Amino acid sequence: MFKDKQLWKRIFAGFCWLASLSGLVVLMSFIGFKKDGIVCKAVRVYIPGSQYFIDKQEVDHILEMNSHMLIGRKLESINLHQLENKLKSNPFIESAQVYADMDGVIWVEVSQRQPIMRIMNRFDQDYYVDQHGLKIPLSNNFTARVLVANGYIDEVFGNKVDTLHTALAKSLFKTVDFIRKDSLWDAQIAQVYVNQDHEIELIPRVGNHRILLGDADSLENRFNNLKLFYQKALPAAGWDTYKVINIKYANQVIGVKGDGLKTDTAKSKAVITKDTTKLTQDTAQILH
Repeated sequence: MFKDKQLWKRIFAGFCWLASLSGLVVLMSFIGFKKDGIVCKAVRVYIPGSQYFIDKQEVDHILEMNSHMLIGRKLESINLHQLENKLKSNPFIESAQVYADMDGVIWVEVSQRQPIMRIMNRFDQDYYVDQHGLKIPLSNNFTARVLVANGYIDEVFGNKVDTLHTALAKSLFKTVDFIRKDSLWDAQIAQVYVNQDHEIELIPRVGNHRILLGDADSLENRFNNLKLFYQKALPAAGWDTYKVINIKYANQVIGVKGDGLKTDTAKSKAVITKDTTKLTQDTAQILH
């Protein structure tokens, strides 16, 4: 008796699954049949966040909506996947989704690339780098307010979305990404420069000095040291006392009063060495 009940339960469960599957097939067939007769009545474009490089008019232009190539056409004749790929081919678009509803409306959602740095290399090429470290071209419609890196930069741009290839360019990206995520340094650093030795220098907004960073190693530690130097050494010595603040070494900050890190005369070198030695000793007391 018990086995019979179990058997009937299994049969009933199987019948329910079969009925559900049949209903789903019928529903999908109905939807497909209904979709076959639906024409595109409108296109709705949604661009999350602030609009920079791409606006709704530009999306309309990419989709050729101004020539009425979508509105009035049957949905079954519109290749939505092709429209997505067309949008994604634009260098300023990071991602795109295109889908249609049963009311005949095509929905377009576009996510833009976010530039965080502008590079002017030594070959007179000018381009942006986005938040993922990808090179993108400049725009005729919008100029992004981001840190500019110039000087002896060898990273070339092939006028297409591409990754960074040189170690220096990757260090620049890492440095700028660190700066933009820190409110203090984002407000203080105005420009990034690469000198002849391919070392990174930072140009601050406040103070008549350069900050010699060198590379992008141990950024948090170096900037913490610089912060302590700003808080304790510069107020005592004066903001315009030092021409160069060297933070390229992990455990010290060196202030240089001369006009540059390299000088031509033995007399100038002696003066810089003297000033640097004294400041290094003072800085060691501040940092430790």
